[in-house]
Amino acid sequence: PAAGGERIRIEGILFDGAGSPGRDAMIEVWQANADGVYASGEQAAAVEPGFRGWGRAFTQFDSGEWSIDTILPGPVLYPDGRMMAPHLALWIAARGINIGLHTRLYFDDEVDANEADPVLGLIEMRTRRDTLIARRVGDAPLYRFDIRLQGEGETVFFDV
Repeated sequence: PAAGGERIRIEGILFDGAGSPGRDAMIEVWQANADGVYASGEQAAAVEPGFRGWGRAFTQFDSGEWSIDTILPGPVLYPDGRMMAPHLALWIAARGINIGLHTRLYFDDEVDANEADPVLGLIEMRTRRDTLIARRVGDAPLYRFDIRLQGEGETVFFDV
């Protein structure tokens, strides 16, 4: 409740390799606060009380739907000093996946920041970058982000 910034909700569906809803997956979310500060390490003292910077969402067994209520994160410094666009780091674990999958979620209304983001810039094919962009739904503080584990439109995953 003490966290500053715009309150948002992110909703989506996790699809397995066959295009069916992923029934029992966990999506762990890590993020900075609205000022671009993480609640860990040396920066933790600069974060407002109660902001943990992480959470977990579980897919619904029948539909693969997942959601999380959070705040819109601020931009964060990349190790080389460039700014990264506001984003969430996601770690996905599910039955049948031997290791967790790492990906990111960026926001479609951060066009200039996304264009300059050093991590998005590592993805050579622009159409693949689009798999990491959450779309704002109308004027509501709601974003849509589906995750595809394999196949057409497969979400980009990072080897971390």
